[in-house]
Amino acid sequence: MSPQSREDLQLKGGQDPAAPQPLVVAAADGYSIKGFTWRLSGEAPADRPVVIINPATSVRCRYYSRFAAFVFAQGMDVITYDYRGIGESRPATLRGFDTGWIDWGELDFEAVLRHAEGEFPSQPIHVVGHSIGGFLIGLAKSNRLIRRAFTIGAQYAYWPDYAPARRLRMVAKWHIAMPALTLVFGYFPGKRLGWLEDTPKGVVRDWALSRSRFEDTWRGSSARRYPAKQELVQRFAALTAPMLSVSVSDDEFGTIPASQRLLSYFIRSPRTLLEIRPESIGERAIGHFGFFNSRYEKTLWPIAIEWLKYGTPSATHSSMVKLRLDAT
Repeated sequence: MSPQSREDLQLKGGQDPAAPQPLVVAAADGYSIKGFTWRLSGEAPADRPVVIINPATSVRCRYYSRFAAFVFAQGMDVITYDYRGIGESRPATLRGFDTGWIDWGELDFEAVLRHAEGEFPSQPIHVVGHSIGGFLIGLAKSNRLIRRAFTIGAQYAYWPDYAPARRLRMVAKWHIAMPALTLVFGYFPGKRLGWLEDTPKGVVRDWALSRSRFEDTWRGSSARRYPAKQELVQRFAALTAPMLSVSVSDDEFGTIPASQRLLSYFIRSPRTLLEIRPESIGERAIGHFGFFNSRYEKTLWPIAIEWLKYGTPSATHSSMVKLRLDAT
């Protein structure tokens, strides 16, 4: 079952004073990136952050709307958006629509980041990255604009990092069945399967072929898509924003090894890796998507708020495990 079907939010337009407004941003190649903005009416204080939420792979930005509204209520403006090919930013057809993770980072996230710079002048820009959304932070040329980053389950789907007990099943599902169905349909029909949103074939290719070093993913003919791979790596190293990376102990994707693999690219950022155990908040399971469910408004969401507002990792739950990764 997809995260959207587990917790769907119906946006209310202008009926709710805290309701978001539609967002349309043009990427550098002219593609329209669409989403929503929660914004304080009138002139905002210069120290009021604006928070960009980067979704997980093929998860619609509407899934994060309750969390976005919560962040807005805590005194921050918020931007949510869909990557090209997904949700609000989906084209008329996905057949023949070839886009990948790199496009989502260096075109789509980059466009939203520059939009935030222009529309929220002098306000600090923070980013929340879920799953691949944390990876995309490093791909944007303008990531120097980011003041603070919070990630949850962030990684780039290198299969040996999957949770050992579920690894074989996950490889069969995401690295065999998903690309096979994509070859048949010209895109991955995830929505009808209840796995994810329908997904462009390039994203499926990047996921299925992911290697221990992400820049080694594109070899042979696929290397022509991204010839300047080392430049991409250098963008990660250009980020200096402090990062709090959260890994949930029952997350089959965002394991500690997966989180550490991604964090190793952000060599100039002060990085803190925090492992959350479900039992620390009286839960049996949280998983890869659970953090953004509104049932965790009083238990997990304050961890993100504390970091976004003050830049300090939460010490609320004694059974959490903090691992400090010092920038080199």
